[in-house]
Amino acid sequence: MLFPENTGSYLSIDETAFSNGDLYTIVTNKNANGKKGALLAMIKGTKAEDVIRILNKISLKQRKKVKEVTLDMAANMGLIVKKSFPKAVLVIDRFHVQKLALDALQEIRIKQDQHKKLWSKIKRKNFDF
Repeated sequence: MLFPENTGSYLSIDETAFSNGDLYTIVTNKNANGKKGALLAMIKGTKAEDVIRILNKISLKQRKKVKEVTLDMAANMGLIVKKSFPKAVLVIDRFHVQKLALDALQEIRIKQDQHKKLWSKIKRKNFDF
């Protein structure tokens, strides 16, 4: 499904899986706030070349009006945006950035805990330094 008339300056792109396991790429117009006119495209699959081929059916003039596209950190989504909306700035959604930061923090906590346990073992053995 493609609705070129729903192209706006601010878009979002993401993938979703339906209950039968099929993956779809969904592009929405953020200015519609989930109401009428929000769906720009729903494309079966997530392969960049397939999605780009469909989105390129929208006139280049319209695609160049897109200023910003919010997406996750998947490489295929970035490629889709760069090839389909040449003037758009890519914005990584905050949930993925937060998850990345929390994962890194958790790694630090685990390493710190390992160091504390090691230091505690060393102290119990009464090593002189």
